[in-house]
Amino acid sequence: MKKQKKIVLAYSGGLDTSIILKWLQENYDAEVIAYTADVGQEIDRKKIIKNAKKLGVKKIIIQDLKNIFVKDYVYPMIRGHALYEGIYLLGTSIARPLIAKDQIRVAKKFNAYAVSHGSTGKGNDQVRFELGYHYFGPKIKIIAPWRIWKLKSRTDLINYAKKYGIPIPKDKKGAPPFSVDDNLFHTSTEGKVLENPKNSAPEFIFQRTTSPEKAPNKASFITINYKNGDPVGLNGKKLSPAKVLDKLNQLAGKNGIGRVDLVENRFIGIKSRGVYETPGGTLLLMAHRAMESVTLDKDTMHKKDEVMPRYAELIYNGYWYSKERFKLQKIIDLNRNKVNGSVKLKLYKGNITIQSRQTSSNAYSMKKVSFEENKTFNKSNVERFINFHKKKLR
Repeated sequence: MKKQKKIVLAYSGGLDTSIILKWLQENYDAEVIAYTADVGQEIDRKKIIKNAKKLGVKKIIIQDLKNIFVKDYVYPMIRGHALYEGIYLLGTSIARPLIAKDQIRVAKKFNAYAVSHGSTGKGNDQVRFELGYHYFGPKIKIIAPWRIWKLKSRTDLINYAKKYGIPIPKDKKGAPPFSVDDNLFHTSTEGKVLENPKNSAPEFIFQRTTSPEKAPNKASFITINYKNGDPVGLNGKKLSPAKVLDKLNQLAGKNGIGRVDLVENRFIGIKSRGVYETPGGTLLLMAHRAMESVTLDKDTMHKKDEVMPRYAELIYNGYWYSKERFKLQKIIDLNRNKVNGSVKLKLYKGNITIQSRQTSSNAYSMKKVSFEENKTFNKSNVERFINFHKKKLR
């Protein structure tokens, strides 16, 4: 008896991927394996298992990747101070390479001939997933339903779901849902009223941040402890990477920190408007820069700033596993072993204030910076320094 082929589907248990699961079963003579990567999104394991089993799935895999996600993806990106187009902290972009890598691992484990994802034909995620698939499994077939099926709109999807008894979720206004992506690092919301950039984002779409107006009237304080450029704990208590980010998310979100509303230029050439919430990540970005300011030399810091736009663009475009990104990461991580100490932050109604920086590094010299007369800085050299640079103006 000929063995049935297998397809590993990136499955969330929601409307889109449930429809895709059914569609794959209808159009391919293959067993569909439902694969869910837990990268810290709001996840309902019972719902995922229930919905998959209802559609006849025998293998349902839910993989906990939260610590790997923060340690090996978020933290390296934070060390690079990556901001796409000067504002986006790349919350969706950074999760896709890891999901793609682990999905291919599962495909190889079960000798699947193909993998599939639920990214739309207009979005960036299809690129990010498929570049990751290709890097780790170049011989494994990729099935992208949104690019090949006849379902062309959300209305078509809803009709298809009704036909097969697939549950259709409703948002808080009783209409088909916004397009939402979330993980431990961020939440993004797109679609519907947000598609027109003249419309303000309604307050009810925000899921993990309180509005600054409703944030506590009393400030919160947090100290982030660093070793080799990465956070290792909070307030002197050692914590896992996932726990650090989780606690920072809660604290920053409560204080109205981490909201971004932007119109971005997608890799595939169209503009889109999205609202992002990255509370803990916003704290990490500011704190890391503060930590580096007292531990790294000027040339190292400025070189990092110089490569950052390209580094961020590579992540946004799905090139996490590219030779160029690996090369830039080496530049970014140069001297990271010197980035040790702690940064204390004050959080108040959407604002972050640096309270203190502490380190045993000697990169910052109290003697040289002092306004008191001292012998550690030779001011007679300054005139020669200025004259040298005058020549460069001509």
